[in-house]
Amino acid sequence: MENKSGGVSSGMALVALIAATAWGLAQWEGLRRYGASSLTLSILLGAALGNAFPGLGRDRFRPGLAFAQRRLLRAGVALYGFNLSVQQIIQVGSTGILVDVVMVVSTLLVGGFVGRRLLGMDRETVLLASAGSAICGAAAVVATVPMLRSEHGAVAEKSAVAVATVVLFGTLAMLLYPALHAWLGGVLDFGIYVGSTVHEVAQVVAIGSSLGGHVADSAVIVKMIRVLLLVPFLLSLGWFLGDRGGRHAVPVPWFAVAFAALAGVNSLHILPAGVVDALRLAGALLLTAAMASLGIDTNLARMRQAGVRPLLLGAGLFVHLVAVGGLVNWLAA
Repeated sequence: MENKSGGVSSGMALVALIAATAWGLAQWEGLRRYGASSLTLSILLGAALGNAFPGLGRDRFRPGLAFAQRRLLRAGVALYGFNLSVQQIIQVGSTGILVDVVMVVSTLLVGGFVGRRLLGMDRETVLLASAGSAICGAAAVVATVPMLRSEHGAVAEKSAVAVATVVLFGTLAMLLYPALHAWLGGVLDFGIYVGSTVHEVAQVVAIGSSLGGHVADSAVIVKMIRVLLLVPFLLSLGWFLGDRGGRHAVPVPWFAVAFAALAGVNSLHILPAGVVDALRLAGALLLTAAMASLGIDTNLARMRQAGVRPLLLGAGLFVHLVAVGGLVNWLAA
């Protein structure tokens, strides 16, 4: 028991150090301008450290890393619910909700077809990359991880691949969308377009800030509604990956249910603003710590074996988001 407790402490101390560094870097204006979030920075720092010192993923650090990937991750996803409220949903109206639903569902379907049928990729990588593109970037990737039944190392590598596609094409979106605004700004509700198609919340904030006004406000709200769709996605995924014949219980992602419940609590405004801010911060820090642990478990040599296919999948999803997203938003306008 003492050895296990010591292993948890050692692993958690390592994860906390990486997460704190990533959090500090994410506050730097030079990185925030490019939509770099603490989650993406954390998995990158963890991967760099884990591959420079392979022993970190084994031995005395393992219990703490496993704790972060399970307990901290689930708690972080649940607390993320404090970023949402019913009032936000009402503010953008039925158009924003409809566009979000169409884009999330269509992106998941396109990802499944392109990844599995055309590229012949494994199911876990396709699910993680598709969820990241469809819903909320790295946060969706880490929320999907507990639903998969793979070894820690395999999940970590596939998570890192999925996060890499989110970072790459989300960064490209931050360069592309301001240019698209000059062309499509008078045709589309550009705030809804940005919120319903850009990968990460931080990237949406960065694009919205560069464009300002109504675009900035509606983009963030539409994006947060898209985040809320993480709950039905995880519940559906639990049913899909479970026994659909009904012989065994379907795994219920209780952390996703807690996510929705806490969004409801946030809508009631019964907690002081300072408490809500503290809970939001706690959720973000827990997710950042979980990403650090996944990064440490990432083996870059095995990631390279995946080849170019994850990039092709990410590119296909990005084209779908930009092109089909534009069409859906134009039809809904």
